[in-house]
Amino acid sequence: MSVPFQPQRIVAAISKYRVKCVLIGGLGAVLHGSPATTNDADLCPDRSPANLARLATMLRSLKARIRTEGVDDGIPFDCSAEFFGNVELINLVTNAGDVDIAFRPAGSRGYEELITRSVEFEIDGHSLQVASLDDIIHSKETADRPKDRAVLPILLALREEISRRG
Repeated sequence: MSVPFQPQRIVAAISKYRVKCVLIGGLGAVLHGSPATTNDADLCPDRSPANLARLATMLRSLKARIRTEGVDDGIPFDCSAEFFGNVELINLVTNAGDVDIAFRPAGSRGYEELITRSVEFEIDGHSLQVASLDDIIHSKETADRPKDRAVLPILLALREEISRRG
């Protein structure tokens, strides 16, 4: 598909289909004020069967396919509640950009834990739960990938600045 990242469309779809999830990762950090850029949306959804069905419907509406190297349009898959009930992590390409689904992000037990500290943001009239900056930092520290290590000083400075402002 190779389309430009359109986070507003992804947020609108989350809202339209009433998907219970917490936005995590780089886009979550951007909403907290990080100047670092990202080209995907990372979601940690609730695992209830009804929510998995809504998640699957939302992703089908965005024409989701599994993202894999060397296949620009991704590969088709069984985008169903049953499928999502059996995976922990999946990287997708959609007609609104890349979406990664992580049921147990690094350093977290998942939705039930993250939602308790999440922050609600209003984006183009849509409400969205975003992981706390502390949870985003903890996840990046735990994952310890080169791209996470590169952005950590920015996030730590952001947390310090927010703390200073009270």
